[in-house]
Amino acid sequence: MNRELIVLGTASQVPTRQRVHNAYLLRFDAHGILFDPGEGAQRQLLLAGLSASDVHRVCVTHFHGDHCLGLPGIIQRMSLDGVRHQVPIHYPASGQAYFDRLRHASAFDDHAPVVPSPVAGDGLIATEPFHLYAYRLRHPVEAFGYRLVEPDGRRMLPDRLAERGISGPGVGRLQRDGFLDTAAGRVTLEEMSVPRRGQIVAFVMDTGECPAAYALAQDADLLVIESTFLESERELADAAGHLTAAQAGRIAATAGVRKLVLTHFSQRHPDSTVYAEEAARHFDGEIVLGAELERVALPPRR
Repeated sequence: MNRELIVLGTASQVPTRQRVHNAYLLRFDAHGILFDPGEGAQRQLLLAGLSASDVHRVCVTHFHGDHCLGLPGIIQRMSLDGVRHQVPIHYPASGQAYFDRLRHASAFDDHAPVVPSPVAGDGLIATEPFHLYAYRLRHPVEAFGYRLVEPDGRRMLPDRLAERGISGPGVGRLQRDGFLDTAAGRVTLEEMSVPRRGQIVAFVMDTGECPAAYALAQDADLLVIESTFLESERELADAAGHLTAAQAGRIAATAGVRKLVLTHFSQRHPDSTVYAEEAARHFDGEIVLGAELERVALPPRR
């Protein structure tokens, strides 16, 4: 299984010489979720060794340009490359007019298998192959954060299975039915396995501090969160509907996050280490500074 975040871009508002507009691809086993494809996302996928076929779902938090201007290129590349699988695109329903313009931004031979999936309110928006939730954040335009939750399962114990002579199709039947009748008697799934907690990934982009940010981050194995400003710019952050690195750190600490990825950096601070230093005053877990084309592995299961 391959579970990692591939950071394609980390710039807020405008790209710089070192930073590209926002874009993030989460690989969750065989499923690829593209979050907030800003300008240049198609090229960043190429540089990361990825293709349009690696995208199985798109999640747009809101319709400010640095979070969505790469969407036309992604959609048109899907058409050009002949992507066959359906690709749901989630976005705030209030921005339908913006989505329509981006979806048909220019003339092309349109065979893109996209499925518009507007988000109108808080709650569950997808159930396969994981549960995907959206919660409204606090920003000048309507914005949603996303939370991916893998259902809890069970991990099979090979030694116990071998002791009872269970292998191949028998293991599948045991997992499906919860029991298996053998020559030596009935064996239950509980006897042959232990609980396996599902993993959680949260994605919190442009927002002021609000209850939804904490709810999205609760118990997350990986939290990807904006940290546009520093605490010295708190008034500016509040007015613009953004977080400081200190607030991002406090959210992660309060919510019990395991690994924190900071991103969406202001051009005011070319040296992004200042964000990590500020967040670390409040969060003592692992902190990753988002960097273009960096791959961030999900933590091992709890």
